[in-house]
This record gives sequence, structure tokens and C-alpha cells, in this order.
Amino acid sequence: MNSLEPKKLALLRILQILEEYSDYDHPLKQEEICERLDKEYGIVIERKAIGRNLSLLKEAGYDIESDRRGSYLAERSFDDEELRMLIDGVLSSKYIMAKHSKDLIEKLCALSNRYFRSHVKNIWSVNEWSKTDNCALFYNIEIIDTAIEQGRQIAFSYNKYGADKKLHKTSNQQVTPYQMILHNQRYYMIACNEKWKNLGHYRLDRITEIRLTDDPATPLRSIPGHENGIDYREYATSLPYMFTDKPEMVEFLAEPGIVDQVIDWFGANAQIQPWGDRLKVSVKVSPRAMEYWAMQYLNFVEILSPASLRERIAKNLEAARGKYN
Repeated sequence: MNSLEPKKLALLRILQILEEYSDYDHPLKQEEICERLDKEYGIVIERKAIGRNLSLLKEAGYDIESDRRGSYLAERSFDDEELRMLIDGVLSSKYIMAKHSKDLIEKLCALSNRYFRSHVKNIWSVNEWSKTDNCALFYNIEIIDTAIEQGRQIAFSYNKYGADKKLHKTSNQQVTPYQMILHNQRYYMIACNEKWKNLGHYRLDRITEIRLTDDPATPLRSIPGHENGIDYREYATSLPYMFTDKPEMVEFLAEPGIVDQVIDWFGANAQIQPWGDRLKVSVKVSPRAMEYWAMQYLNFVEILSPASLRERIAKNLEAARGKYN
């Protein structure tokens, strides 16, 4: 070898080879490492130099195990099970665009070796999933986070989907953001509407043309009804479909077979007690959201109170019956 530079890189290249090609089930012998150094990086060194470099890497803190089968990288930042959980999270997240999903998955796969990547080749069907097509989502998160940290207001366009399946502007908004929450696989921003001075929430994938303003943030405790702050967990569970009406105490009867669904939607704050052969549930929740939820579980749920909610559901049932007569 004429140049000494590749030899100086041998230590780094050996580490990269271990990261790419080795694990407990795929240890590499020193001869194999020599072959890969030559084939992939044009570095030719003696076999015994491999042993010295492996010892240096171990002394530097890398968890490299060696036995009669060969050497392998025993520990990584994430093991394969953790990476798979992260990849599954990306796949199931409706707020991440298909293209961003693919890019993120490629980066996660790069944290393991080629054997792991061969096990997750089925992930490239991400375009078939129901995902947002708003490419500004991550930028929105960055701007909102900056506004919260700096105590400033933001302005943006708020949008809804039309029949053409594209976003269309419905309003211009200026708000003070307080928190971002992930709810039902969607990102929401909890914020004070500066026009009406009330608390509301906004889907982040419905926001476009966002910008920071120079206006100072409105303190949360100055908003009527929030003088003592806000419990964001309670806020989210009281609005299962993120409607904006004021939560009220709702009582309903439920079949025992849907307790899982009750807990999934309303959390551990739901009060549940036996009531004959059914269960009585009390929960503070948006009436509009509860109306929608109860219609989904019509055969398993009976609203007891408030009376106005019970009456609305009865009217919905009559209207639905008329459509199918």
C-alpha cells in the first residue's frame, strides 16, 4: 500500500464492518474482516493487526465480544426489538407523511445491521397507509416549540379537506400555544385563541403558513376557567374526538364486554360500578364527543344523563331509522 492514510482509517473501518455485518449470530473471523477491509475500503493489513485494532476498540469502550467463532458487536444504541417498536410507531402514525415515514425508517434501520434490515423489508408499503399529506408538519412542530420556549404568539392558516381530498384554507388564526399533545395518533396544539381569548386545540397537520409573531404570549392563568392551570391528560381524555364544547359529567350504562373500550377512550379517570347485569360509568367529557362515541357503541351503551344528550341520541336514532325505511 503506497499511502499511509487508509491504514490510519483501519480502526474506524473495522468498527463500521462490525456494525454492518456482525451480531451474536453472525460473528466475523479476523480473516473475514481483512477481506472486507480490502474489498470495501481498499485497506490491506495483516491479520494480527486486526486483533490489535479490536483490542483498541474494546479499550475505547465498545462492547465487542470475541470467541472461537469470531468477533461481533454485542451492544448497540438500540437492540432489534427496540428498533422494531420504533419502526412500528412510525408506520402507525397518521401524522407522518409517507415519504417522511420511509426516510425515518431508513435511518432507524441504519442503527442496526444488514441482517435486521432484511427482516423489516415489508415496511416499504407505507404509501398504502392513511397518512397526512401536509409536508409542513415537522416545521410546524419546530415553530410551535420555539414559540412556547420564547413566550410568543404564532399566526397561521387553518385548513380543512375538501371533496377533492386537498387542504383548503378556512381561516387565519393567531394564538398563544401552550402544549402539543399526541391524541388518537394525531398531533394537536393546545392554545389560546387571541381573538376570542378562550382555550382551544388545533390539528397540527391542518396548519399551513405558520410564522412567529413579536406579540408576547397570553398567560394561561389569565384565561377564564384556567386560573389554576390545566391538566393536559384530563383535557385529552375529556375530549376523545377533540370537539371543542365544554366537558360535562356524563353517566351511562355499558355492557361488561366493552370495559376495554371505555378505558381506552376515557382513561382510568372513568368511574365504573356494577349496575345489575351492566356497569354504570361516570366520566367528565365533551357532550358532542360522547354523542358520537355512544352512537358507535349503540348496542352496548345507554346514556342516562344529561337528559339533553339522551334526547339528542334518541333523535339521531329516529333520523337514521327514517333513512333505512
